[in-house]
Amino acid sequence: MQTQNALDSFRNEPFTDFTQAENAEAMLAALDKVQSELGREYPISINGEKIRLEHKFHSVDPAEHSTVVGVCSEGDSDTSLVDRAIDAASEAFRTWQHVPVADRAEYLFKAAAVMRERKHELSAWMVFEVSKTWAEADGDTAEAIDFCEFYGREMLRWGGDQPITPFPGEDNRFGYIPLGVGAIIPPWNFPLAIMAGMTMAAVVAGNTVVLKPSSDSPVIAAKFIEILDEIGLPKGVVNFITGSAATGEAMVTHPKTRFISFTGSKGVGLHINEEAAKTRPGQIWIKRVIAEMGGKDAIVVADDADLDSAASGVVAAAFGFQGQKCSACSRLIVDDKVHDELLERITSLTAELKVGSPKESATNVAAVINWRAFDRTLEYIDKGVSEGGRIVAGGSGDSANGYFIHPTIIADVKPGHTIEQEEIFAPVLAVIKARDFDHAIEIANDTEFGLTGAAYSASQERLEQARRDFHVGNLYLNRKCTGALVGVHPFGGFNMSGTDSKAGGREYLLQFMQGKSVSQKIG
Repeated sequence: MQTQNALDSFRNEPFTDFTQAENAEAMLAALDKVQSELGREYPISINGEKIRLEHKFHSVDPAEHSTVVGVCSEGDSDTSLVDRAIDAASEAFRTWQHVPVADRAEYLFKAAAVMRERKHELSAWMVFEVSKTWAEADGDTAEAIDFCEFYGREMLRWGGDQPITPFPGEDNRFGYIPLGVGAIIPPWNFPLAIMAGMTMAAVVAGNTVVLKPSSDSPVIAAKFIEILDEIGLPKGVVNFITGSAATGEAMVTHPKTRFISFTGSKGVGLHINEEAAKTRPGQIWIKRVIAEMGGKDAIVVADDADLDSAASGVVAAAFGFQGQKCSACSRLIVDDKVHDELLERITSLTAELKVGSPKESATNVAAVINWRAFDRTLEYIDKGVSEGGRIVAGGSGDSANGYFIHPTIIADVKPGHTIEQEEIFAPVLAVIKARDFDHAIEIANDTEFGLTGAAYSASQERLEQARRDFHVGNLYLNRKCTGALVGVHPFGGFNMSGTDSKAGGREYLLQFMQGKSVSQKIG
């Protein structure tokens, strides 16, 4: 069943150049196709059975909140669903764990091939459902393809002979086996890439799962389930429930759940970790938690940095996808000697950003995900000003038709201020002055998070200092702090940013397996 794909070296999926007329036309056609399909209903899927409940909820377009993207069953309204899904996954695990590694990997290669074929259509769904611009949506789809291609190849590697020390008179072997049934709880901000990556990493390692997408992005997950059905993934391997917190809670606390893979907020991640640590009646294992929980990411700019390069990197990292990335730059920490000059350049570049509908190719900044994010962001902006900050760009929003926040820069922020410490997850950049490079690194590290960061300097000595002392899981030197590539930049953070599971890295699949050593006496 193995294809030639599995024998090739992994290569990242190229991004689409929408300045090419044929690519732009293809994307416009995909947007038209998706628009014609808006408002359809998407069922829950358990062991291949399609289930439609009486209680439903709508997924809406954040940029045009009167538009219903899709209708989904409210899983919380039927408390038996989680039990049914986990039972189905448990039964499927009995056989799936023994499917040859090459055959499991082949399903990932097939899924990647279908996504590549429908790249623009999948991207168009994200334009509508989570208000991604063309480029951001295209990057998300490319990353989903990368995860499938990369994890398929990695499982072939982990499924092979593992090195151990020989010992006379014994046949010793070591290998990896799957864990069991997992709860997959992905975020809305990378609704295809992270969702597909989390799901298929667990699956290719031999596990079966129950997938509950965010209630802000259930349709793109339903589209992925359709792809898994199309490629013939056996029933029960991936079970799909749409719902909200109660469904996720039931998945986490179920005694047959062996592991939980979660990406989302710090608060929810800590709650999941706490609940997973409790042993329920009938539970015979310590549950494993793989968690990525966000950040308060900083870009540090030294007095000798290339300010043009730093300015463009900061603006891209702060306002790409409306700042709704756990890797987004939400703090700019700059040497006082170049502060004013850099702030002027950043403000000028920000003024050039086009805020508007993500359906338009020229849009740089679209809507935040929902009304809660909109209101919370304005509250944070007010808090920043009340604590002494000075708005130099943006500072307002418009929710008449969609949830639009103008890209906001707040200067004169002091270390320890609320907007310098708490994750806002919106297009808001706090600018902090530092006495020197040492002080800037000190400020950058003074947070409970540790996900991404960047440092700009012409001095290799300073860059080496950042390499050594800047305490984040993903550090970038003389470039922006967003845009991690599968296989190139294994992704995950320290402290309250999560368990540092390094998605897209060579060790990631180990999170979903356990080592088994077998020794046989010979002779």
